[in-house]
Amino acid sequence: MRSRSSVVDILEERGLLECITSDNLRSISTTSTLKAYCGFDPTAESLHLGNLLGIIVLSWFQRCGHKAVALIGGATARIGDPSGKSLERPELDADTLENNTQGITNVITRILHMNSSSNGDGVVMNNYDWWKEVRLLDFLKQVGRFARVGTMMGKESVKKRLESEQGMSYTEFTYQLLQGYDFLYLYQNEGVNVQIGGSDQWGNITAGTELIRKILQPEGDVAFGLTFPLLLKSDGTKFGKSEDGAIWLSPSMLSPYKFYQYFFSVPDADVIRFLKILTFLDMEEIDELEKEMNRPGYTPNTAQRRLAEQVTLFVHGEDGLNEALKATEALRPGAETKLDWKTFEGIAEDVPSCSLASDQVLNISLIDLSVSSGLLDSKSAARRLLKQGGLYLNNSRVDSETKRIEPQDIVDGKVLLLSAGKKNKVIVRIT
Repeated sequence: MRSRSSVVDILEERGLLECITSDNLRSISTTSTLKAYCGFDPTAESLHLGNLLGIIVLSWFQRCGHKAVALIGGATARIGDPSGKSLERPELDADTLENNTQGITNVITRILHMNSSSNGDGVVMNNYDWWKEVRLLDFLKQVGRFARVGTMMGKESVKKRLESEQGMSYTEFTYQLLQGYDFLYLYQNEGVNVQIGGSDQWGNITAGTELIRKILQPEGDVAFGLTFPLLLKSDGTKFGKSEDGAIWLSPSMLSPYKFYQYFFSVPDADVIRFLKILTFLDMEEIDELEKEMNRPGYTPNTAQRRLAEQVTLFVHGEDGLNEALKATEALRPGAETKLDWKTFEGIAEDVPSCSLASDQVLNISLIDLSVSSGLLDSKSAARRLLKQGGLYLNNSRVDSETKRIEPQDIVDGKVLLLSAGKKNKVIVRIT
């Protein structure tokens, strides 16, 4: 087989490699077709930004000519992974699990173009499909006797929980064995030979490689583990949370517009590193952007715009990116984009709104409407802002204190947009 790019070297160059169980994976990845899997427990109805790295690493395996498996933890989610958790996860009922499983399957298939059959370079599977047939006594006999309690106790995720006030249940303690068995099952039945995960998954991943080594006793390295660093900002805090909560990957839980805006607001100190980690842009282009940022005359947020466009395109596709760009432009005061009803529908969830009867809007002065809509607290504040050139109606700056709302100001007879400066906006719906 002809030599191909080493996916391990690519991941390392981009800052996506923390540890590998054997350095042999580098050379094998250039001469053999690997099959890599990453697990996703359905603990919510969408994946979030913290899960995106796993999807990106799977995509890099695909782009380098390997095969990828996204494993939904329909069984393991019934237990709850203790890694990185200070408390035991609340138990999920069957309906919630089913709903969550469907939700995150939709996210993964949309982003990675996978399906539930083994054709192509990617497939989605669910570990409940084999765990539902496993009997406890058989599991203890076939797998449990190869698991050393001392080794299991030595895992970082276990030690931290045992030292905590909460302690750890036996159920959670067995989680690493369940995940280890998943790797064994996938290796034997699906030819999967690489497991990837965040750095907090190292203990669970090595539990799998150890089980394969002890139970199957293969010659040499046949199964590998690879971890990537957790996504942190330059100040050491986790990247992926906003003031409103998690950055979800499902458009029904977070609009492509808000998703785009989150990346657009990344600080300069983080943007180049995130371009390497979260996009598939050539390193040469990223290096050029970095040089540009240090040159006089650099247009602020050029690198952030590239980051936001690339990540939104990967997660939400062309349509999602176009929706985000259109909404971004439509919400920019002074923008020449013609506002229409469809544009308002696209941004409705992301902008405060109020409903007023037509007689509370038509022929009413803009100063009065700025207060009655909740955009500003007082008429004096509205007048002051207007004189400073910061009051906008449908993105057009208003200069006259006597301006009243006319029928042609109401977009498609249904709605209008008021803005106080660049950030504060309110959509007024006409009832």
